[in-house]
Amino acid sequence: MASSFLDSPVPRYFQLADLFRQRIARGTWPVGHRLPSLEELTVEFDLARVTVRQAIELLAREGLVSRQQGRGTFVTSRPGRDRFISVVGSLAELARGYEDTQPKIMNIDEDVGSPPLAEGEGAPAPRYAFMRRLHFRDGHAFCVINIYLDERIFRKAPEKFRSRTVIPILTSMKDIKIAKASQVLTIGTADMEVAKLLELQIGAPVAEVRRIFTDTDNTVIYLAEVTYRGDAIHVEMDLKP
Repeated sequence: MASSFLDSPVPRYFQLADLFRQRIARGTWPVGHRLPSLEELTVEFDLARVTVRQAIELLAREGLVSRQQGRGTFVTSRPGRDRFISVVGSLAELARGYEDTQPKIMNIDEDVGSPPLAEGEGAPAPRYAFMRRLHFRDGHAFCVINIYLDERIFRKAPEKFRSRTVIPILTSMKDIKIAKASQVLTIGTADMEVAKLLELQIGAPVAEVRRIFTDTDNTVIYLAEVTYRGDAIHVEMDLKP
């Protein structure tokens, strides 16, 4: 167990707190459960007492555990943040997942050149509108996103695109044909800027999604580079037998 903590740049107490949080979320430590003693946890994870204590203090600040004088530390609640963004298999499901979120534009440039396209991803449109946005749900930021939208499409409804979530608008436009849509998800860690924007510790796990829509001419009309909080993402896949 100790080596898994040593191999990561994330602070050990933060890793340990995340492991404890997972035990609570899965019900391994249900509400009302008394945590093992500090001594037992230091032996189990081969970590210093101060590291274990910091991890428990972090959970206590989140309201997940509570110390009771002379009795120990008990689980008082489960993590409350639902994983409400699903990695889905259709555009309609993807659009519905953003319907009750609130975007906030951090940066916008309505006339930029080609986005950072890799070979085989599609042909660039002549110009793009670029938006860097922060998305909120229930008052909490859950993702930061860089969007490149074909400038010709942006000009069809600029006010909507500036103030509302892009994908539901795009999929509702009857004169726009999305011939192909793809996304790739990778796991990363939060850098200083992302950690601040998404209220995370530096080095906390995040999900990075690269999403591309092309039209019937294989022109990339939409490119998004999205960084989600790790606890906002739910992945579900059907496995072929």
